[in-house]
Parts: sequence; structure tokens; C-alpha cells
Amino acid sequence: MSTQSGQLYVVATPIGNLSDISERARSVLQDVALIAAEDKRHSAKLLRHLGINSPLLALHDHNEHAVVEQLVARLQVGEDVALISDAGTPLVSDPGYILVRKAHDAGIPVHPVPGACAAIAALSASGLATDRFLFCGFLPAKQAARRNQLEQLADHTETLIFYEAPHRILACLEDMRQVIGEEREAVLARELTKQFETIRRGSLAALHSWVEQDSNQQRGEMVLLLAGQPQDAHTETAQSEKLLKLLVDAMPLKQAVDITVSTFGGKKNAIYQKALQLKGNNER
Repeated sequence: MSTQSGQLYVVATPIGNLSDISERARSVLQDVALIAAEDKRHSAKLLRHLGINSPLLALHDHNEHAVVEQLVARLQVGEDVALISDAGTPLVSDPGYILVRKAHDAGIPVHPVPGACAAIAALSASGLATDRFLFCGFLPAKQAARRNQLEQLADHTETLIFYEAPHRILACLEDMRQVIGEEREAVLARELTKQFETIRRGSLAALHSWVEQDSNQQRGEMVLLLAGQPQDAHTETAQSEKLLKLLVDAMPLKQAVDITVSTFGGKKNAIYQKALQLKGNNER
């Protein structure tokens, strides 16, 4: 038995255009003893295109706990394993975290093989600020949870990046309009690197209207990006909360909210919810 462990390679694959596969990725996938793939049927098509015959093992959200020990055992006896997802860079809203963590725990070398990532590709072509960004993955499917998460993100000053399912894109844009405001700049990047690639920038109101009127924009793989809240608006929000905090102990909640809204503007319902939170904290 080999005393040297194998290597785990985290391999990025194309998100659409198959020509985006790197030479290193092709070589690694050809040479490993096993490829752990999110969907074997999907990945088999890519491997056939590349002329690669390495064995496949399914590793997805529903079985990752069950197969990780098997994969770590194979790595420990000297076999090299590649991890791929259906498209793009593994672990970015895809399975694989448990395997990578267990490999590190077992002292197995883990190597990234970089390549396509839909979030970064969209950001690079969006025209939004790229110096600071926050990847948020998929928002919750239920409206109440989605709006709650958007409320928590609304004041961030960095560019926000989301993945979204096509059947939820209209509802998501509508919730963003309601929670964040119609004028916030946003970008919808759809079907990146594919035949019908579309990248559209505009206000949330304009994007919602465009997607609503063109059903073609409600299909395919989607990345949705939001410009961060302007720094001056962020400062104004902090001042608004400071005033609200002073007022909630001095007068009825409704009056405190009315004064804050009349002074700084903003969404009354959101400020009222903040006032309730401050009141609760002060009463503890």
C-alpha cells in the first residue's frame, strides 16, 4: 500500500462555452483515478467532448455526507481525485465543502484548478464597482424570507452578487424594488458565454419592466448584481438610526418614526421595524 496520499483537485469547468476549459483542467481530469461530479449525466457530456474516460462518482447535496468517507479513503491510499460541479467553480453555490474540509483534516493536499465562475464573469462585465463585492448566492425561495434577507443587505456599500432561478427572477426583482428602491442600479447577466448571452444594466424599475415584457429574459442561467448603497446614503442611514435611537425612549414609537422619516426620508415601514428593534433592545 502506498504511504503517500493522493491529491484532491478542485477543477473549474466551463459555464457555457466548452472552449473555456483550461489545458490544465483537461490534463487533470484525464489523469485522475476518479472524478467526483455533481451530476454524472451532465458531466459525462463534457468528458465525452474532451475525450476523457476517467471514472465518475456522483457527489451532490443529497449524498455528500455518505460518499465523503469513501473518497477520503481512496485519497489516503494514493489515488488522485478531481471534484467538479455542473458548471463553473465547485463550492460556489455548489456541493463539495464537506469533501474539501475532510481532505484538509486528513492531511490530503487540495489544489485549485482555476477557471470559469459565473459570479466573477458577470461582475467583470457588469460595469458596477469591482473593488469590493459580496457574493450572496441564491436568495430564499419564499417571499417573506427573501425580503427579510434583502432588508439586511440593503445598506451594504459593496456590489452584491446573486444567483437566481429563472422562474423566480420577476418576483426577485419586484422584491428588490420594494425593499431596496426602484432607482438602485442593477445588472442582469443571463446565459453567460452561451449563444443567447445577455448583459443588461439599469435601475431596478427598468430591469423589472424589461424582464416582465420579454419572456426570453425569464429563461436560462442568471446572475443578478446590485450596486452598493452610495457612501453618502450610507452615512445618512447611520445618522437616521442615531436619531431614531434617541427618540424611541423619549416619545411614542409612531411619533419617533414620523420625525425620523420627515428628517431623513426613507421607507416608513423599514424605519418602524428598526424602531421596534431598538425599543426591544432598550427594554432588556
